[in-house]
Amino acid sequence: MDLTFLTQTPLFRNIQAPDIPAMLECLRAREQSFSKGQTIYDAGDCVTAMGMVLEGSVQILRDDFWGHSSILSTLQPGHMFAETYACVPNQPLMVRVVAAQPTTILFLETPRMLRVCSNGCGFHQRLVENLLMISAQKNLELSKKIACTTAKTIRGRLLTYLSQQAAQHQSPSFAIPFNRQQLADYLNVERSALSNELGKMQRDGLLQVDGKFFVLMPDATAEV
Repeated sequence: MDLTFLTQTPLFRNIQAPDIPAMLECLRAREQSFSKGQTIYDAGDCVTAMGMVLEGSVQILRDDFWGHSSILSTLQPGHMFAETYACVPNQPLMVRVVAAQPTTILFLETPRMLRVCSNGCGFHQRLVENLLMISAQKNLELSKKIACTTAKTIRGRLLTYLSQQAAQHQSPSFAIPFNRQQLADYLNVERSALSNELGKMQRDGLLQVDGKFFVLMPDATAEV
């Protein structure tokens, strides 16, 4: 396992590489590989281990009764998932976690992180602080998604999302992490309607788009 990589992740921030092996043993860490499209955690599962993406990427999906899926987020190496559910005993997952490509996950037993162990590990407090920071950041991301999906029109949702991306990249030119279908799922709209609206926005001079790459036109007047 690449300990240097782990020191660069949010969970192990400010923890030195030589201290990590003992922590992983204490947390009963285990690695597991998944193929593209394979379910890591399914909706309804009750879990005690949170996961960290070591290689590849995963998508957090929400399925409705009729089998329609919406992408809540896409997680890259170093990012965590299921930490909230793992902290609450017997709480069924309301989402599905799927490997977006060949992926390796590090599972960590979360209840052992929240309790002071008999070994007296000195880094439990740091881990808990880092876990709280991760949860706070995810709440902010959820707030951003809510801001996007509360707009009544597709254009309004796109304007909100693209404005967020421009602010995040500090530039009117940027690449988004989604393809068309993924963006439609994220904004909770139909793909064809999304593509049509992007075409209209381009003709209206609001933006230029090429695949995942966008250029926003600051001098244009946007109507929601």
